[in-house]
Amino acid sequence: MMARKEDGKLIILISGPHASGKTTVAIAIAERLGLRYISAGEIFRQMAKEMEMSLVEFTRYVESNPDIDHEIDERMFKEMLRGNIVVDSQLAYYFSKKIEDKQFTIIRIMIYADLEERVRRLMEREGVSREEAIEEIRVREESERKRFKELYGIDLWSIDDFDVIINTSNLALDQMVELCVHIIEKMIELKSK
Repeated sequence: MMARKEDGKLIILISGPHASGKTTVAIAIAERLGLRYISAGEIFRQMAKEMEMSLVEFTRYVESNPDIDHEIDERMFKEMLRGNIVVDSQLAYYFSKKIEDKQFTIIRIMIYADLEERVRRLMEREGVSREEAIEEIRVREESERKRFKELYGIDLWSIDDFDVIINTSNLALDQMVELCVHIIEKMIELKSK
């Protein structure tokens, strides 16, 4: 099993809707391949906690404070440029387009799951009701689509922005990870030719 590119130029970007499994998959991929890991969502959650706000409250707060999005995005981009990393972020795929060093091998993966499965996962993970899970997903995704369109002029999750899209709705964690690792290894092989 390949561990990492010795030249430090591997960047794996995991994006997708909330509660689709992207964080779980990104962490497992980083561990399996011996890569660093960073999560925009974790930074976002930590900032919300520091401000003593729920994720929904903080999401609404960020709508009128774009400097927070810029801070998170800048941190993500700096980490990407260090290489040998798995980045769990809604926008990493977008910022990766600004990397001019052609020596980087960049793999953009979108992890997707249907809404019903995402609601179930969020309820299980956060211990919230179905209604709370639906509301959190709705508020966060509507806010992000609006904010990112205003900040960067982009639409989230256009299929043209990704090398691979994986629907995890009916996959167990080990199946998700195996599939992603296999795809990553094949893509590294193809991109290095």
